[in-house]
Amino acid sequence: MKQAKFNIEGMSCMHCVKAVEVELEELGVESYDVKVGSAEINYDDSKITEQELVKAIDEAGYKVV
Repeated sequence: MKQAKFNIEGMSCMHCVKAVEVELEELGVESYDVKVGSAEINYDDSKITEQELVKAIDEAGYKVV
């Protein structure tokens, strides 16, 4: 397992948090801690890349900074 920490721009509420969590779950991430403005994600780097995590956050409508 690998861990990635991201600062996320554009999040302002728990709805934003849920949107990111849904995208991560669809990607297959099982362990994460998403808060307004940030995310700590544990992932299997043999199945998921860090770029895919960033893309999932992007698809939720937010930007990794």
